[in-house]
Amino acid sequence: MIAAWRGQVRPKPLFFLQGARMNDRAPGVFGNESSACGVRPLSGSSTSIAALVGHLEAGEPRRIMTWSEFNENTSMADEGGRAADSGGARSPYLADAVSGWFANGGGACWIVGAGQDGSVAGYEAALASLDPEVNIVVTPDLWEGGDDGAAIARILARNCAAAPNRMALLHTAKDADAAAVPKLLGLNEEEAQYTTVYYPWLSVSGVSQGESRLIPPCGHVAGTWARTDAERGDDKALAHVALRRGTRLQRRLTAAEQGELNHMGVNCLRAFPGQGTLIWGARTLSQDSDWRYLYVRRLAGHLTASISSETRWAAFERNDERLRAAVRANVTSFLMSKWRTGALLGKNPEDSFHVICDESNNPPQTAQKSLAIHVGFAALRSAELMSIDIVHQHPAE
Repeated sequence: MIAAWRGQVRPKPLFFLQGARMNDRAPGVFGNESSACGVRPLSGSSTSIAALVGHLEAGEPRRIMTWSEFNENTSMADEGGRAADSGGARSPYLADAVSGWFANGGGACWIVGAGQDGSVAGYEAALASLDPEVNIVVTPDLWEGGDDGAAIARILARNCAAAPNRMALLHTAKDADAAAVPKLLGLNEEEAQYTTVYYPWLSVSGVSQGESRLIPPCGHVAGTWARTDAERGDDKALAHVALRRGTRLQRRLTAAEQGELNHMGVNCLRAFPGQGTLIWGARTLSQDSDWRYLYVRRLAGHLTASISSETRWAAFERNDERLRAAVRANVTSFLMSKWRTGALLGKNPEDSFHVICDESNNPPQTAQKSLAIHVGFAALRSAELMSIDIVHQHPAE
């Protein structure tokens, strides 16, 4: 159904949705008798379904709901909390990442194996197998393959940039020069918009024997994203939020060090007396001011995925003013709910968003083939709207 998903900046089309062909229907189904133009409330897509990809034997991704379920489906190795599958493949940090995910408020997630050796090809296959519902991807064993880590990160960033609502949540190598990581990854601007990096590592008690060990922060941070979304909505900047489970940092950063890394787009974890360990940055690796902030990128992805998915029915209806009025009403109602909760800025709805779905962007020469929806929304400054364009292609006659 989905032909292509791409992120751009005003006013270029962001996403395109390909309708199913009529002659692909099951035999015996000959018509669509549903009302084309009734009120169809948009419920909004999820923002907090994670996939944790590690050095386990490749196979079907497994969807789990709790830490206990992970233990039941993944036998634990004897040393330090490493996870092992039934074939004996060991993942150095997957178990700790899953533990951190659930401890910090994460819910449903997917466990995905990239093969025992964690090769570039293994990760490429693992990412290709992700369920469409996944919108956060973490790779706790990313840097265990040495120089392959940067190549794997690029594959992950490319995968997320091609999805409607997905972010790559990365970490630096254990002893890396964090300021050099963005250059090491070598992402293009589109890939950078969908990628965020955290530093430094955490010192925690191992999930198996209880000894203290250093682990990547990605699982803990991802769980915190999920908790914040559930408690405060996906418009909350994911900074100044505490990690759970008594974590300590591999090293303490000064304000000057944090400032330098923040400028590079690397998000820092910092410890403050009486406050615990806090996420102290909320940026993507993008150098574009429109997409530099993580919550803007995630909000745009959420809006695009929600509107695209829940107006898909329009691809099967005649593109006339009656249909366009119904689409405008449904999308406007959805955006109004976002404005009321504070996800969109602006003193009034007119300053906050607009929806165009009329003859101006659906002229007669294209209306028989597609339905275009243009949405502008204020995420940072009410005086300057971001925009997304969605085009539903009509099924072939």
